[in-house]
Amino acid sequence: MTYKEQLDMTRIPAHIAIIMDGNGRWAKARGLDRSMGHQEGVAIVREITTAASNLGVKYLTLYTFSTENWNRPAEEVAALMGLILTSLEEELFMKNNVRMRLIGDLTRVPEVVRRSILALQERTAVNTGMTMVIALSYSSRWELSHAVRCIAREVADGRIKPGDIDEEYISQNLATSFMPDPDLLIRTGGELRLSNYLLWQCAYSELYFCDTYWPDFHEDCFYKAILDYQNRERRFGKTSEQVEGQA
Repeated sequence: MTYKEQLDMTRIPAHIAIIMDGNGRWAKARGLDRSMGHQEGVAIVREITTAASNLGVKYLTLYTFSTENWNRPAEEVAALMGLILTSLEEELFMKNNVRMRLIGDLTRVPEVVRRSILALQERTAVNTGMTMVIALSYSSRWELSHAVRCIAREVADGRIKPGDIDEEYISQNLATSFMPDPDLLIRTGGELRLSNYLLWQCAYSELYFCDTYWPDFHEDCFYKAILDYQNRERRFGKTSEQVEGQA
């Protein structure tokens, strides 16, 4: 049986987040320019978006460009921005009834890219299927710092009291407030870290790491990751017996 055939379609994770790592190393291993790896990665984004939508995943969040990525060579940053501008094809979203949402520090994104992607977000808002979230110029430390400043202003203005601040209130002030926390986080490329990605939100997410570079992470690899997730027991701090008693 294929990995897809083994999936329990009643237990598909509602929210899957992905760190799409290994584009540059994929290209280097083939003697190609790093930009070729990023281009191949775009094709996998289309493939995985379609697969996730067909499975009934509600939210797919893709770590597209981190705040730390601004420190890469200027020519690579420029190439990535250009690729983002040309790769987010409206047809992909409309064909799959997918909404697009954007999270990140957009003040650092070139205006032409920012305008284009925000316009796409507006045009796809009418779709009723899966929401694909693009994390662009994003990092958790940026997000949490921004949330703390917003909450501090509310306290200073007398709109809330310090005692009003709890986990839920912090979550409501994050860029991801419109969606649930990820059930499953996938990282390709062999690295075993979260790289400043959805740190608050992934407190109880299931983590899946694989050595496969992102340009080789085809839909069968995606199904394998979900099957691995389905074979785990999510306890959220409880015992196995408590979880079984709730079933």
